[in-house]
Amino acid sequence: MTDAADGAIRVASPAGRWIVLTTVLGSSMALLDSTVINVALPRIGEDLDTDLAALQWTVNAYMLTLAGLILLGGALGDRFGRRRVFVIGVVWFAVASLLCGLAPNAAVLIAARALQGVGGALLTPGSLALIQASFHPDDRARAVGLWSGLGGVGAAVGPFVGGWLVDGPGWRWVFLLNLPLAAVCLPVALRHVPESRDPEAHGRFDVLGAALAALALALVTYALIEVPVQGASATVVGAAIGGVLLGVAFVQVERHRADPMVPPSIFASRQFTAVNIVTFCVYAALGGFFFLSAIQLQVVAGYSALGAGTALLPTTVLMLLFSASAGDLGRRIGPRIPLTVGPLLAAAGMLLFLRVGPGASLSSYFQDVLPAVLVLGIGMVILVAPLTATVLAAVETGRAGLASGINNAAARAAGLLAVAALPLLAGMGPEAYRDAGEFAATFRRAMPMCAGLLVAGSVIAWSTVRTTPEAARGCRPECTTHCGVTAPPLEPERRTAGRAGGT
Repeated sequence: MTDAADGAIRVASPAGRWIVLTTVLGSSMALLDSTVINVALPRIGEDLDTDLAALQWTVNAYMLTLAGLILLGGALGDRFGRRRVFVIGVVWFAVASLLCGLAPNAAVLIAARALQGVGGALLTPGSLALIQASFHPDDRARAVGLWSGLGGVGAAVGPFVGGWLVDGPGWRWVFLLNLPLAAVCLPVALRHVPESRDPEAHGRFDVLGAALAALALALVTYALIEVPVQGASATVVGAAIGGVLLGVAFVQVERHRADPMVPPSIFASRQFTAVNIVTFCVYAALGGFFFLSAIQLQVVAGYSALGAGTALLPTTVLMLLFSASAGDLGRRIGPRIPLTVGPLLAAAGMLLFLRVGPGASLSSYFQDVLPAVLVLGIGMVILVAPLTATVLAAVETGRAGLASGINNAAARAAGLLAVAALPLLAGMGPEAYRDAGEFAATFRRAMPMCAGLLVAGSVIAWSTVRTTPEAARGCRPECTTHCGVTAPPLEPERRTAGRAGGT
């Protein structure tokens, strides 16, 4: 079995292309399902006769298990082999997708979505960790840019593909689409992707920490979703308090365990900590936007599911064309400017989307929708690849799985909480998605909240992320020049990689 720990593979080589293809296919399955579902929600609600809370759970059951277990998934890959855990995740995800496609009612669909999240927790961190461990240091930024861009295309194309399927064979095919993707991904991974692991990974797995994190998220999510239905009942208040207490318990457990799931030492890098906070703000805003905008286009503006998906397609084109270049730009100029400008542009795009209301239609697409989608897409292009590359560059290669897991957990937890909280904060009732007037009014209140999160992320990035490009090219978290913590010097290979960037 080949070991890719030396990171000698080049992006332009045949082996490099196979690795990019495999990791993009696998991560795209998870990314597709996190976005494609939004376009299908009105039809699912109509077909299964559910309220808004059930639709929120259809989205959040997946996000909950994904966010709660993705750290454990990264640790499993570092210990037992990233390719092995990645392959198991792909198989698990495909089986759960089949169950979603066959679900006879909302309860079964929600349960199957939770199982999908478990598979996503195994394959998502593995895909990015395989890239970081396999490629030569000089090529990692470009490889991450390709992965982010092509994977982002998978996420962005979700609404279009979902709309086409919903209007055609039906919403169940939104989930069944994952089966052919898995059928292509598995043989390529087994044949062409080298195995890698963290030789320093040892000790017991932090099952207690994973359980506390997942339960804390579940209880807080339950409280946020059920408040509009039950009010401040004893059950809702108890769930909210219990979630907060379990969150505190999780922090205490991680601080005192010998082998914690989230080692506090990894946050010694100020760069790593700051970028994860930015990630939370950005993905909370994006999660809330994509959840609500797909419903707004259909329920309020009168678009079909396919029309709603197509309306968001320019974002896909921008991500496809420019994400790799954005990764290279972030490597040259440093992450501070992209992580400041990108969220501001995305926020402007969301505010422009306020023009999409009851008066909007397909005939006014170029006036009402396209400007908003283009500005949002440009912001995402500038932001996504440098954000991912900076997170991974802030830790040594051996902890790539852990770093990827933490960053993914921050992103998924942010989306989870946004989908749960935004309808509550905007005043949406249980049947809001069935009433165009009510949904439009609450949508107008929700979009400034999403934009505000992006502005907060931009301010945090400008205030805390280092300007120097070395921070995006491979500095270890112990680097005193950029990250502020004293430690041994870099390995010769990584010192060379740092100099290659230009300083």
